[in-house]
Amino acid sequence: MGSNATVVDLYCGAGGLSLGFTRAGFRVVHAFDQWDCAVETYRKNLGHHVQQVVISEGLELPPASVIIGGPPCQGFSSAGARRVDDHRNSAVAVYAQLIVKHRPAAFVFENVEGFLTAEAGRFVFDLLDPLVAAGYRIHLRKVNAANYGVPQHRKRILGIGGLGWNPTFPGPTHRAHGAPGATLTARHAPSAPTLAEALEGLLPPGRNDKETDHSYRALEGIDLKRAALLKPGQRMRDLPEDLWHESYRRRAYRRVMDGTPVEKRGGAPCGIRRLEADAPSKAITGAAVHEFIHPVENRTLTVRECARVQTFPDSFEFSGSRRERAQLIGNAVPPRLAEVVATSLLGDLEGARRTAQAGALLSFMPTLSTGTSPALEEVKRKIEHVYGGLFSWC
Repeated sequence: MGSNATVVDLYCGAGGLSLGFTRAGFRVVHAFDQWDCAVETYRKNLGHHVQQVVISEGLELPPASVIIGGPPCQGFSSAGARRVDDHRNSAVAVYAQLIVKHRPAAFVFENVEGFLTAEAGRFVFDLLDPLVAAGYRIHLRKVNAANYGVPQHRKRILGIGGLGWNPTFPGPTHRAHGAPGATLTARHAPSAPTLAEALEGLLPPGRNDKETDHSYRALEGIDLKRAALLKPGQRMRDLPEDLWHESYRRRAYRRVMDGTPVEKRGGAPCGIRRLEADAPSKAITGAAVHEFIHPVENRTLTVRECARVQTFPDSFEFSGSRRERAQLIGNAVPPRLAEVVATSLLGDLEGARRTAQAGALLSFMPTLSTGTSPALEEVKRKIEHVYGGLFSWC
């Protein structure tokens, strides 16, 4: 496909997807985002083909062979309080309609795993219905970024579609341990990088000095006491209850609506957690610089350490306040994961031939583990009712 391997990145954020696609050999012709910090970060690292704009169905996009993007997901992310009326949730429908309008040869969609069950699966159909009707043949699967060489257990939903042709869904390249379902995938592949390997070579961070990406704020008082008591892998609920943070106490049973104990649902946010050096990190979010304790030191991770775990190069500069930089990193698609997806798609595009085949959901993998929640079972039933017979369970 050569020079025709072009990309438009919607909701580009800091540019994790764009960076991975560029490394794989694509040329990003334009990128769009609504957040000034994201646009400034993207422009600083990836070029001036980025535009700050409110993304709507009326947006005109330049011609490109692929549209990629991760529509804002905070409205149904498990890392924050879910709000079904969050205006950002409509971004999924806007993303799908822009693809239908511009009809690229392929698209790549990324989102959090809560995307599947939010509002009983509404957003899954916001994505699939218009795209399948337009002729796209789609894989929609949950993946763990650790299985693609990223040093963290980051479960996300990936959608890959081809207009009138069947794209390949890239297989896992690494095995991992330390998360539900992780050991069921790629058992004979090389091990995923560990947190220690991800952080190797970084100089010791600064303490309470001039704010940089590799500085931290020293823990004091009860915060230091909490950190000192945590062993690798332990989190807030492993501490004596008198040391629980009040916000953790309020959130602890947030997702338990049926009386099932938290320890059997795993539902509560961790509050704080000491990471393990010899395993992939837990998923980096915007709160990681406040909630993740270094595996051996009594301090939180630095912004640069979070970027390392997300596989951004040390030369990549993030704009904004410390909180904004952490959010940009936490929201991003790991460039290494994006590169694996892009490399597979580039090979597909070079041999892709449109046919008269109708749009379809080719495969659907909603979980990486052996068990599913009642909410996910309900979504599976709806998917099977609408697309049954057209796709394969994975």
